[in-house]
Amino acid sequence: MLILGFLISLAGATMLLLFAVRMVRTGIERSFGASFRRVLTQQQGPLRAALSGLVLAVVLQSSAAVALLAAGFAGTGALGFATGLAIVLGGDLGSALIIQLLSFRLDWLVPLLLSVGGWMFINAGQRRVRQYGRILMGIAFILIALQFLREAMEPIRDSSFLPAIAGYLAEDFVTAFLVGATLAFVMHSSVATVLMCVTLVAIGALPPEAGISLVLGANLGSALIPLWLTRHMTAQARRIPWANFLLRGSWALVVLLLVNLLALHDVLRAMGPAQALINAHVAFNLSLLLALPFVGRIGALCDRFLPAASATPPETGAQARSALDHAVLDRPAQALASLRREVLRMAGQVECMAAPVMDLYASGDLERIDALRMMDTEVNATLGGIRNYVAALADAPLNKEQRRSARELAEYAISLESAGDIIAKRLLPLARTKARKGLRFSDDGWRELRDLHENVMANIRLASNVLLSDDLESARLLIAGKSEVARQERKSRKRHLKRLGRGGAVSFETSDLHLETLRALRDLNAHFAEVAYPILYRNGQLLETRLIETLDEDRQEA
Repeated sequence: MLILGFLISLAGATMLLLFAVRMVRTGIERSFGASFRRVLTQQQGPLRAALSGLVLAVVLQSSAAVALLAAGFAGTGALGFATGLAIVLGGDLGSALIIQLLSFRLDWLVPLLLSVGGWMFINAGQRRVRQYGRILMGIAFILIALQFLREAMEPIRDSSFLPAIAGYLAEDFVTAFLVGATLAFVMHSSVATVLMCVTLVAIGALPPEAGISLVLGANLGSALIPLWLTRHMTAQARRIPWANFLLRGSWALVVLLLVNLLALHDVLRAMGPAQALINAHVAFNLSLLLALPFVGRIGALCDRFLPAASATPPETGAQARSALDHAVLDRPAQALASLRREVLRMAGQVECMAAPVMDLYASGDLERIDALRMMDTEVNATLGGIRNYVAALADAPLNKEQRRSARELAEYAISLESAGDIIAKRLLPLARTKARKGLRFSDDGWRELRDLHENVMANIRLASNVLLSDDLESARLLIAGKSEVARQERKSRKRHLKRLGRGGAVSFETSDLHLETLRALRDLNAHFAEVAYPILYRNGQLLETRLIETLDEDRQEA
């Protein structure tokens, strides 16, 4: 019974720790996720790129998340190999530093974090403030999980079971190394794995010798996570995870042999058992930065072993091919699925138009602006096909629910067409005007526009997920994002007017351009958010009116 109770308590503490780490990461991604692309893809040298990765890993509490972001952007060509690998190496160091912070005994902070974070999450009206509350509560849960883990070890620490396993791992450092790698991979979190090892060593449940081997194995396991998750990506995307895995894996094996064969445990033990593990973990990841000057050469080797697929001319018809299948009009379920796929394709067309808008504001590439405006013709043609398909469904054997779904999809397609018009007839002409007149935004104004565009793009991607999943929680999140964009637009407008009041010459020259761009981005976001309203209405999540209906009879008569 003692062993069974220990295993249950250990599993509970581990799951709470994993949940807490994910909760913090989710809150940060929802608050700042739209800014990650800009931070990662900006042109920078290896050292600055590593620093960016370090900061992002500290923020996300996950080096694997940083590696996945870097691989994704490398796969689209937005990020070069050398910069991407430098970001990943910096991210590994960042996740090691966060362990040092979380290893401190901060149990006294738990009630404060729970009360403040809980109040913010439940009562805050702004989406970002709610996510701040989620982050604070997640940190509190991490501290609770670590305390739970320490308490779970107390009953079994003096039994014969745990010392036997701990002693075996201390003697067989290769097995301990493999166990650490397996734990990190299975838990999908090196932070949680290393924190667990540090806690076990701190309470004396695990010898420092075994802890060092486990931590080195966890470094290998954490490099396996992005390797596994990117296995279906292009070769260009997989180069960064492979290079990171080979660097970390080979160096972890070298350090494992050095520590155990040269008997360096006594030196490490002098720092204190738990602190020795943390120091070794940080030193290991810090030493990997010595590879920064050689990332270019590593990239050349990866090009040889993971060559990109041979470039072939794209099939223009494949991208333009409609998903509408007129052969299934007599089968309502398949016809509606076909219609939904076509609306999703239309959303992708408009997203492709919206994504490079700020780049065009910056570059003033007139040829690319004209090419992007031509895409609006494709969007209009897609809407025409959807309208004809919905009209053809009028004679199909659809029930009331299916007819409602077809109507909602058609209405959303109309909203998407309006979104395309905003880009083609408002934003792109503004980009052209800025380029022809050689106008320049103030630094603050440009940052505000760029941040607003990033949030709009994040909501556009969320809208496509809502269209595909019909998920209520995602729909609520999308409408919250719409409110956040509207608030951000109002805030930027007020700041712009204040800059005008202070006599900013740059702000005065681009005043109309700035305000028109703000309104266009807000309206673009609103059209994409339309997909959420039918879902919210069906689930009773919408009021009939936003007007206050508690007026007394005297006021009504007046």
